[in-house]
Amino acid sequence: MTNAASDLPANSNAASTETDHSKLSLLGTFGLISKHGILMVEFANELLHRDHLDRITAIRTAAGIRFRPIIMTTGAMVVELLPLVMASDAGANSRFGLGNVIVVGTIVGTTMTLFVVPSVYTVIWPRHSKTV
Repeated sequence: MTNAASDLPANSNAASTETDHSKLSLLGTFGLISKHGILMVEFANELLHRDHLDRITAIRTAAGIRFRPIIMTTGAMVVELLPLVMASDAGANSRFGLGNVIVVGTIVGTTMTLFVVPSVYTVIWPRHSKTV
């Protein structure tokens, strides 16, 4: 059965809505993950200028300081979304997709924050310091 107006399947609206919800949840996940990275870099910059540490020691110290809050925020986000992922009542399929996007995105983003941000910081900082 197709929709005469657009020649799309009649149930394409449901898939579109699910995709829209996933996009919105990714936007929120990006906000949380970027906050983690921004705070880590801000701590490293403060250590760099205030304590006159080298950039590698500064980012390692900042990552150590921010590790627990990052893990706690990620853990809280994942635990609060478990009912969404594990639901089995009516409409559970759409909520599963939404919860799955947020949980996996948060875990992957946190892992990237903890490992990629310090690496990129140590590579980019020398170029940044020459322009300042």
